[in-house]
Amino acid sequence: MTSRAGGSARALVAALLAPALVALLVAPARGRGGRGHGDWDSAAPLPPLPPREDAARVARFVAHVCDWGALATVSAEPAVRGRAFADVLSLSDGPPGAGRGAPYFYLSPLQLSAANLRENPHATLTMSLAQTNFCRKHGFDPQSPLCAHIILSGTVTKVNQTEMSFAKHSLFVRHPEMKTWPSSHNWFFAKLNITNIWVLDYFGGPKIVTPEEYYNVTFQ
Repeated sequence: MTSRAGGSARALVAALLAPALVALLVAPARGRGGRGHGDWDSAAPLPPLPPREDAARVARFVAHVCDWGALATVSAEPAVRGRAFADVLSLSDGPPGAGRGAPYFYLSPLQLSAANLRENPHATLTMSLAQTNFCRKHGFDPQSPLCAHIILSGTVTKVNQTEMSFAKHSLFVRHPEMKTWPSSHNWFFAKLNITNIWVLDYFGGPKIVTPEEYYNVTFQ
């Protein structure tokens, strides 16, 4: 009798929790990444992708609308020293509508990626429109080149005092939760100094964009 009653109670709890769990799984994240937080207008559609023949403009577009990317570094961990190591990092190239192109990060010495960068600052960052509604709307798989993504290579360094205010505002306005992260983790602002750029937005292989072409783009 006790076992039967316990089973009924567990079934009842599961039935009550199921709708909430489903809602958590299917509802878009709010305030924790993606364009549904900060100063982004979540009701506004993503602006149209720039013409694919203008690779530099596509690269700047992707860099600006993306809120996170995968950063690959050279591991300093003894078990995998010298091997490729990737991690997802929140980022921002500027406040919504005012991006400058350089990805900024908010890092802690406690992070594995930060430890890797102390030993070797070279890194490669990839960002994809798969994190927006663009690819889902058009039915593009994240690996398809039609789901535009970019690869930026260079070195990651701490932001100097001249850029500190802009980097802080750029990150905190799009990732407001960062303001509450514990100060005991000694967070600091860093950026990727871009030396190489590849754009994959169509079939036929990547398009190469120079940093000069990339930073010379102006758009609204």
